[in-house]
Amino acid sequence: MGSSGGGIEWKLADHPKLPKDKTVAVVVLDGWGEASPNQYNCIHAADTPTMDSLKKGVPERWRLVRAHGTAVGLPTDDDMGNSEVGHNALGAGRIYAQGAKLVDNALASGKIYEGEGFKYINECFEAGTFHLIGLLSDGGVHSRLDQLQLLLKGACEHGAKRIRVHILTDGRDVLDGTSLGFVQTLENDLVKLREKGVDAQIASGGGRMYVTMDRYENDWNVVKRGWEAHVLGEAPYKFRSAVEAVKKLREETNANDQYLPPFVIVHENGKPVGPIVDGDAVVTFNFRADRMVMLAKALEYEDFDKFDRVRFPKIHYAGMLQYDGELKLPSHYLVSPPEIERTSGEYLVHNGVRIFACSETVKFGHVTFFWNGNRSGYFNQEMEEYVEIPSDSGITFNVQPKMKALEIAEKARDAILGRKFHQVRVNMPNGDMVGHTGDIEATIVACKAADDAVKVPVAIGGPGLLPGVRFCKDVPDGGLANVAATVMNLHGFEAPSDYEPTLIEVADN
Repeated sequence: MGSSGGGIEWKLADHPKLPKDKTVAVVVLDGWGEASPNQYNCIHAADTPTMDSLKKGVPERWRLVRAHGTAVGLPTDDDMGNSEVGHNALGAGRIYAQGAKLVDNALASGKIYEGEGFKYINECFEAGTFHLIGLLSDGGVHSRLDQLQLLLKGACEHGAKRIRVHILTDGRDVLDGTSLGFVQTLENDLVKLREKGVDAQIASGGGRMYVTMDRYENDWNVVKRGWEAHVLGEAPYKFRSAVEAVKKLREETNANDQYLPPFVIVHENGKPVGPIVDGDAVVTFNFRADRMVMLAKALEYEDFDKFDRVRFPKIHYAGMLQYDGELKLPSHYLVSPPEIERTSGEYLVHNGVRIFACSETVKFGHVTFFWNGNRSGYFNQEMEEYVEIPSDSGITFNVQPKMKALEIAEKARDAILGRKFHQVRVNMPNGDMVGHTGDIEATIVACKAADDAVKVPVAIGGPGLLPGVRFCKDVPDGGLANVAATVMNLHGFEAPSDYEPTLIEVADN
């Protein structure tokens, strides 16, 4: 893709003290942070000599940055950060209102019901069923229960008469076992709607990592299981209520919340209460994009070959937000995404900086799409190279906790030694992806693997920073958005004036 638009002054001012044409490695250790040491702190428990040496060997060149809450555009500092908003901030150099905050604002103002997306959905309320599909959780990473509750209330006030909710249980961004409470809360809300004459029920569900919420086309079978439960009303487990479903599936299959098998809720006669059929409206209520894109393709694309959908109902479908701006997917959405323009990558390419970006499948989109302001493709293919290493598929990440860290490190090594690129940008996913499984021993292995991988670009690096480069003392609350200006400085440029300030300065002595 080309530049974001005309009329922008892309030329960056030269940094007065830092030279150009140096190779800068930008290495993201996904899921890596600092916390009190204990037996559950896998970074502390793991053997991590590389990171330890960087921290202890040159302590004045080690600092923490904020990666959560308002520092990455989320509503409050109680909100946990996530990979997507974090990489947006890293690349954009500024703080944009993000998914949850955008939805909060639209719901609070009522503007969500005035937009074209909701009007499109509303057209089906008179004769069809309104379906909502998404993660039932208050984790705030992919969705929030209170937003679903407000949307249900608002939909009823705007004419919805028959509602079916298709739930995906969490246990990943929140504690395992909490899904039962979320289901009970939702059931209580639906009872109140039924008392007001609205036919509202939970129709199907399953665990987020086994049903529906795959990403980056890692395993289409996950989406297929969701399609069969949500759309076709078919699943290996049938129950009369979602509370019964979650209780019994946890007991009988020994699965945790995120891996519950698919289930459908049925009438006394055994027929599903809420398959999706012609004339219905569907909203996927997750605000985070990555684990909704595949389902969105199945719901929207007439030409689709990833699995046999059996039938493709003629529905009105909208996402909570548009999940892929480049694909314009979905074509209808309830809340407009942030307009992120003039990202650091685009500036640097315009100023002659050649960029190499690499990760494995599960994080490849983070060092490209999210880093570049939710844009797919290159800014200038002659100046950039993006390499995706296929992730392991068909297994959970704790089975192979080393993931592709070594392969990513080798690609970084080759890019650095090849002297073709000025910036080598990689993401090591281990801490995040394996940590999410909750497997302590596997995550300790994962942290060591990430540390081993970091050693590769560190070991082949040159003499490093000029002697006078140090962290500024006047940016105590720096966050991920401050990294962009910092990296621009290291490439020999001043950042644009509206970017968050750099974290470094160059002392005269």
